[in-house]
Amino acid sequence: MGELELVVAVRGQCSVASHQYHRGALRVLRPHYLDDSGQVCYVVVNPGGAYLGADLFLLDVEVGDSASLLLTTQSATKVYRTPGSFAEQRMSLRLGEGARLELMPDQLIAYREASYRQRTAVTLQPSSTLVMAEVVTPGWSPDGAAFRYEEVRLRNEIHVETDHGTQLLALDNLLIRPSLGDVTGLGFMEGYSHLGSLVVVDPRVDQALADELHHVTAGCDALTGLSLTATVGGTTGLVLRSLSNSTGELNRLLGACANLLRDRWHGQGPLNLRKH
Repeated sequence: MGELELVVAVRGQCSVASHQYHRGALRVLRPHYLDDSGQVCYVVVNPGGAYLGADLFLLDVEVGDSASLLLTTQSATKVYRTPGSFAEQRMSLRLGEGARLELMPDQLIAYREASYRQRTAVTLQPSSTLVMAEVVTPGWSPDGAAFRYEEVRLRNEIHVETDHGTQLLALDNLLIRPSLGDVTGLGFMEGYSHLGSLVVVDPRVDQALADELHHVTAGCDALTGLSLTATVGGTTGLVLRSLSNSTGELNRLLGACANLLRDRWHGQGPLNLRKH
């Protein structure tokens, strides 16, 4: 089991950790500042190196008013065989007024006979900015075949705190269960093996932005679709889903979209998360 708590607040011109706690197989490395914007970058580490059966990882992250956090992982999240029970990660994210969170983890790799569930609950303000990426890939198996894992279930719930109470903005539920049938066919993975997702919530999200991001993805070797949520409390969500046969291609695609938003909205340069 692993637990991690992180609260980020503004101090002077920079965002800093005002509270930090870890127990078990989760922790964060020392903070980094990748540019002069004041945005703080933390890297989540799992010293055990992988998720196994019945593992439970709890992450609680709060970004205070006007604070900015870039949260990533040290390496890919690897889920190995989980006999007896699935591995699970539960993440709670809270964003204050004018707060910003970029959640850019490395890919999730599910290996043979792996079962993994991930639940992310986000509560934000109408003035908050959320950019959340995810890449799911099948791991190596002895016979060389893909999709030997039992199940990958990813659930994102995003709520907005408004004058009329907390309202649901988006419920994004992804379930890949190869044992129930061929997931590679039409209407599902469409012959691809890797899946990428990008969720963006910001009051500046609109159809024009969705069209622009779709144009950005057009030059990538991937099949991509975008959709907008309803507007709640003056803010709107955008969900991008992309299929490919390459982790690198999906990382480039999602990175290009995130970098456009970084430049357009915050005047920041492209992400350069060197981890090797």
